Amino acid sequence: MATIDPKAKEKEMSVEERLKALYDLQTVESSIDKIRTLRGELPLEVQDLEDEIEGLETRMGNLDGEIKSLNDAILGKKNEIKEAGLLIKKYEAQQNNVRNNREFDSLSKEIEFQKLEIELCEKRIKEFTAELKSKKEVGESSKQLLEDRKADLAAKKKELDEIVGETQVEEGRMIEKSEEIAQSVPERLLTAFRRIRKNARNGLAVVTVERDACGGCFNKIPPQRQLDIASHKKVIVCEYCGRILVDRAIGGEEAAAE
Repeated sequence: MATIDPKAKEKEMSVEERLKALYDLQTVESSIDKIRTLRGELPLEVQDLEDEIEGLETRMGNLDGEIKSLNDAILGKKNEIKEAGLLIKKYEAQQNNVRNNREFDSLSKEIEFQKLEIELCEKRIKEFTAELKSKKEVGESSKQLLEDRKADLAAKKKELDEIVGETQVEEGRMIEKSEEIAQSVPERLLTAFRRIRKNARNGLAVVTVERDACGGCFNKIPPQRQLDIASHKKVIVCEYCGRILVDRAIGGEEAAAE
């Protein structure tokens, strides 16, 4: 299949044909913009919810690990209390068989030490229990928030799927039409069109003259410049916003008015 030389294609098209192609391309691209605007921020909202859910699930996993560690720590302290109690009983029994005061005092110190150990363990158990309660409360609130976010995500996905389902075929048709028109536009003009469109706030690179003003920035266009635009002899851009200007004839509005 023979390739088409871009320069040859540019020579084959008259200025009027180029302007008409650019206007048609703008019309199709604007239709695609409208379809995507209809979806609004839904794709981003879905992504944000998915990220938040992932973060919540990670957080809950960490909380579960912390709760397990606290339960293990409480159990450990309870075992230490149990062991200390057994030692106290053992030392108290030994006190009944001591041979002198020195041995009795030594055992009394051991008993006192074990009692202090029990007090310390009980204090730590209270601290762990309070922390455990706090972690469980955070876990419950996180669980509820996770359920709410999953419900929000399901609703947003359903809404997005419905909109995509309604617009997908039309968008695909418009994209094909856009690509078809773009092939007929000289590369130099197509590059300029895309650059202007990218920088334009409303995505309009080609606009008609409306009430003696630019249809993009609404600045007045001098009469002589309007005549130049209507002559279709060259591509003219707005001196204020840089958009490509066409008249109502190129825009097909005269025929519509008739």
